[in-house]
Order: sequence, then structure tokens, then C-alpha cells
Amino acid sequence: MTHFAVVLLAVALVVVLALLAAVVAGVLTRLDGATYPAALLRGGTTFAAVLTLGAVVAQTLTSVLT
Repeated sequence: MTHFAVVLLAVALVVVLALLAAVVAGVLTRLDGATYPAALLRGGTTFAAVLTLGAVVAQTLTSVLT
């Protein structure tokens, strides 16, 4: 497996995890009684936060391991 394939699989995994976290956050917000726009906003915020966290972890690991 090439280096590119490993990076591509890692990016896909982070995006899938971010989507799952966003859906869960949106559903929990909606169950709490919020409106649909508020639930979508919370899900979008969670999605962005998980992607940012993934980028920070990747940058940290890259700087430590090289």
C-alpha cells in the first residue's frame, strides 16, 4: 500500500467520523427541543470542530514523527 493510499484512507476515516459526530450532535440537539435550524447549526459546528481536531492531530503527529 502506498503512502498516498494510507493518507487517503485516513482522511476518509476522519471525514466519516466527523459526519457521524455531526449527525449525533444534531439529533441530540433536536431531541432537546431546539428548532431544526439550531440543530443543523450545532451539527455543522461539530463537523467543523472534528475536522479541525483531525487536522491538528495530523500536524502534531507529522512534526513529532519526522
